[in-house]
Amino acid sequence: MEPVRTCVGCRTRAPRSTLLRVVSQNDILIVDERAVLPGRGAWVHPTRECMDAALRRRAFGRALRVSATVDTQIIEEHPLRNKG
Repeated sequence: MEPVRTCVGCRTRAPRSTLLRVVSQNDILIVDERAVLPGRGAWVHPTRECMDAALRRRAFGRALRVSATVDTQIIEEHPLRNKG
């Protein structure tokens, strides 16, 4: 049985293999495509809609339990988000 995670964008549960892991390092969001970086991770569908919803709702900071504002520039420029 494959692990299930909740997307911070659309709030639906999905298999871990279909989601993209995001971590915060020094208050900068980093896409962890191999899901191996240390620390708490937030999971999001690799679609523009889910990434936009997570950014708009500031869900990454809450999911990662970061008190400072996080730099979202890397997520905003991610190629999967900019498709379509």
